[in-house]
Amino acid sequence: MEIETRLFGKVMVGDDKVITLTSGLIGFPEMKRFTLIFDSDKEENGGVMWLQSLDEPVFALPVVVPNDIVPDYNPTVNDELLIPLGEMSPENTYVLVTVKVPEKIEDMSINLKAPIIINTDTLKGDQIIVEDDVDVRFPVYDILKAAKEKKGEN
Repeated sequence: MEIETRLFGKVMVGDDKVITLTSGLIGFPEMKRFTLIFDSDKEENGGVMWLQSLDEPVFALPVVVPNDIVPDYNPTVNDELLIPLGEMSPENTYVLVTVKVPEKIEDMSINLKAPIIINTDTLKGDQIIVEDDVDVRFPVYDILKAAKEKKGEN
């Protein structure tokens, strides 16, 4: 299917790329169908991706894999909340967190409290509030800057 997006213009999305969030996003329960749009300039997966709504084409959220920033991130989730996603295993579990980019870039943060958990076999997911005492606004600017400098990308 072809969709018109606010950020990316027209985008082709295959049926095998449609992720269904069974309860929608927190605050946006009516939006259930999404796809991930990656930065085509990157040679490898990683970095910021966009969770693009297929129900509301003007809506896209920046997301990242939290373990790229917080290597030991392993949220505790009530197993019952994962039942609608299908049988979960370490191999088919894909975790994303939303990125908040305020006007002052140094205040950029990720939400570790409400990750989006996706079963890559069923393409079903949900945004779930974890039981752990973790930050809703975990600051990431200094971490990302240091990683970029380490790679020599100033």
